[in-house]
Amino acid sequence: MSLSLATANTVQRLWLLFPALIIYFLIILSYGVGAQNSSNVTNVGAIINSNSRIGKEQKTAMEIAAETFNNRSKTHKLILHFRDSGTDPFLAASAAEELIKEKKVEAIVGMETWQEAAQVADLVGNQAQIPVISFAAPSITPPLMQRRWPFLIRMAADGSAQMKCIADIVSAYHWKRVVVIYEDDGYGGDVGMLALLSETLQDVGSKIEHRLVLPRVSSLSNPNWVELEELLKLPTMQSRVYIVFQSSLPTVAHLFRVAEKMGLVGKESAWIITESITSLLDPHETSDISSTMKGTLGIKTYYAKNTNSFATFQKQFQTKYPEEGNPEPGIYALRAYDAIRIIAQAIGRMTSNNSTSLQLLLNTLFSNYTGLSGKMRFEAGEILYSPVLRIINIVDGKRFKELNFWTPDVGFSLEETGKMRDGDAGGVIWPGNLTHAPRGWAMPTAEKPMKIGVPGKTSFSKFVKVDPSRENSDKKKYVGFCIAIFDMVIERLNYSLPYEFEAFDGLYDDLVERVHNKVYDAVVGDITVLADRLDKVEFTQPYMESGLSMIVPAKPEKPTWMFMKPFTWQMWVVTCAILIYTMFVVWFLERPSNPEFGGPLKNQIGTATWFTFSSLFFSHREKIYSNLTRLVVVVWLFVVLILTSSYTANLSSMLTIQQLKPNVTDIEILKRTNSKIGCDGDSFVMDYLQTVLGFKIENIVKVSSEYNYTKEFKSKTISAAFLELPYAQVFMNEYCEGYTSTAPNYRFGGLSFIFQRGSPIARDFTKAILELLENGELKKLQNDWLTPNECPNNVTSNGPESLSLNSFKALYVISGVTSSFCFLLSLAVWGRRFQQQEADQGNASPSPSEETLWNKTVRIARFFYSRKLNIPTRAPTFANYAEEWHSPRWDYSTASNTPEHPRTTRPTEIECVQQE
Repeated sequence: MSLSLATANTVQRLWLLFPALIIYFLIILSYGVGAQNSSNVTNVGAIINSNSRIGKEQKTAMEIAAETFNNRSKTHKLILHFRDSGTDPFLAASAAEELIKEKKVEAIVGMETWQEAAQVADLVGNQAQIPVISFAAPSITPPLMQRRWPFLIRMAADGSAQMKCIADIVSAYHWKRVVVIYEDDGYGGDVGMLALLSETLQDVGSKIEHRLVLPRVSSLSNPNWVELEELLKLPTMQSRVYIVFQSSLPTVAHLFRVAEKMGLVGKESAWIITESITSLLDPHETSDISSTMKGTLGIKTYYAKNTNSFATFQKQFQTKYPEEGNPEPGIYALRAYDAIRIIAQAIGRMTSNNSTSLQLLLNTLFSNYTGLSGKMRFEAGEILYSPVLRIINIVDGKRFKELNFWTPDVGFSLEETGKMRDGDAGGVIWPGNLTHAPRGWAMPTAEKPMKIGVPGKTSFSKFVKVDPSRENSDKKKYVGFCIAIFDMVIERLNYSLPYEFEAFDGLYDDLVERVHNKVYDAVVGDITVLADRLDKVEFTQPYMESGLSMIVPAKPEKPTWMFMKPFTWQMWVVTCAILIYTMFVVWFLERPSNPEFGGPLKNQIGTATWFTFSSLFFSHREKIYSNLTRLVVVVWLFVVLILTSSYTANLSSMLTIQQLKPNVTDIEILKRTNSKIGCDGDSFVMDYLQTVLGFKIENIVKVSSEYNYTKEFKSKTISAAFLELPYAQVFMNEYCEGYTSTAPNYRFGGLSFIFQRGSPIARDFTKAILELLENGELKKLQNDWLTPNECPNNVTSNGPESLSLNSFKALYVISGVTSSFCFLLSLAVWGRRFQQQEADQGNASPSPSEETLWNKTVRIARFFYSRKLNIPTRAPTFANYAEEWHSPRWDYSTASNTPEHPRTTRPTEIECVQQE
């Protein structure tokens, strides 16, 4: 009993001490945990938009990364503190300050928009000097970004790659005009994106036709979105290519519903959405949002889905994020997951090296990191790798399919590596199940046909003619060469093109302005392609070349000195000179040995002259004794053969082709004499004559019709008419005699049809016109309409030209060199004989010191003039020319064998000289 009482007392005492022990252990535990938290817990702030799907995905992904780290780490914990900014930069900055002051966070992540990231990095990051990791990026990277925000790290690439991808899509399908739609964020975040898109579109030859700014969801008072429907009512907007970026999912959903209601989805329309919208769509989503977007093209950043780490994360993500049916994490969730993982790795390294700051560790890890969002490479806070984008195509309300890849360096490709290139986005399923890519244009329909302007007043009716009297008859009201081309092009189009013509009686420049102002969809007529018009309208391939041609009255040319025209005057002068020189050389070489070149001086000159001139007609009969003379004559006869043949051929062509002699041959003569000129007053030619060619306005006469040109010429009102080449061809074909035209020295762009800028129909017309040009049908049509008559006597180009010296320069050089060589060789031989004669006479001659220069010159001249040679019995060769100098006949016969010189007689004037 006493034992029980003692036990009871002991228990009672222990019970009284138990609260004190509990308090003691709680104090010890709290002190240990507090000490542990102060040294091993890292607080990280996360600023998101908790009301958006992107923000919800980011929060889920960051929680998964933090839990994974906390479960694995036994010595450190990472605590996330979330704050909602609502995409407001000022709320984001305020939340960051609160996190730093109250939660003592060591890093801040998040920021869905660049405006938030810049505000937080500017007001908080630089002051507290803690890392700021942004999931957003600017449209255009600011200069000196690292110097301005040294603690800012952005995980996304700027918008340049995405805008260039959109431009490549627009270029691949030949869309020339686009409409940009975006939601107003209130902070001007669209400025940089618009500038990038406009620049990239210009690089591919396209342009932003209209910008449609949507109000924010919170600012709309009408739940039926009446304001949006009013904004989309743009009757003058022809483009049907819509690019949507920077918009919330509710705004996009209502936008497509209203667009479908207004008929802007399908019917040759194309829609492109950026990644900020594409990431909100799920491939397994079954709502009616995607059903209205059928055929839309989207852009997504590519990331690998076939890895074990992605499969594990996706399973965890779908477990923690059950709000959507079987959701798939997007690129924004993957970047949030990678950001927390990198922070966790940096924290793990800090435990062993507390001297290293978190900022330096993050910079080191971010410099080369491969995560779920892909490979990252950062330097100075900026991402350096080129993103790989994936084109997606919304098929129906249940799914979308992935198409080709796109990289900045390669463009479209079938693989993410960019090795297998492709020309477009891939096998797109277009709205309405079109078999071709949408033309991206408001195509004409039977209810609203294409309105085409036609020039009502033209100077040359063969091109375009409007006959109002045929309006109620079976005959066509609009006829002409241009209308015939238009009909042929329409037949070649692979689609129906409803249209209606409308005559316009104004100027051609006014017609261009009406197309530019979208009064007319196109103009069919003889419109000249000019530089200042290219900025206003779209030209097709020119169907005729154009240039400025001058037409003047002319009469058949019958000059008195026609026989002189085959050669130029320089040619005649040189020919006479070489003839005289050849005559002199022949006389010099033949006089010592040829008796026909003997006698008085006048007989010698006559014989030499007759010989040379008769050789022009190969009728010379004089015999040649010297081999040197034979060489000179052979070369000369070859020159004569070429000259006579060329002269005969050129003179024959001049006499065969009738030449028209124009009254005026030069524009400068017209300006110098203040002559009147005519032109079409309704065309640009009148301004061209004043500004470019320098004609005075008072000397330019406006001519309204092709028939009035002949009247003005006959009445001497104008001296010349300036017409474009196609009109000049028609005029010269109509009036074959009495006029001549010059080849156009001033070229223009040609005659063409015009359409509104960006119209895809212009490209189809260009292709059809090129086909007509290539197969010759357009040339045949031109001959039938414009030049049906044959005008053999009408020459609009220059006739045969006189032959110039350049054509025969080589012949003259050969002849001159040959004659000079023979002359100098003979001169050298006779010079030697003169020296020998001087030596033989010896003392009989006066001494050189006593003889004057004049007397010596006279004596030398007499020697050369009176030189005589014995006639040898055979013809000499060049080897023994010094011994046997002359030959009796050209035909190699000796003097003794000719009747004119019998062997028994020898001319008394030939002096026998002893040969060496």
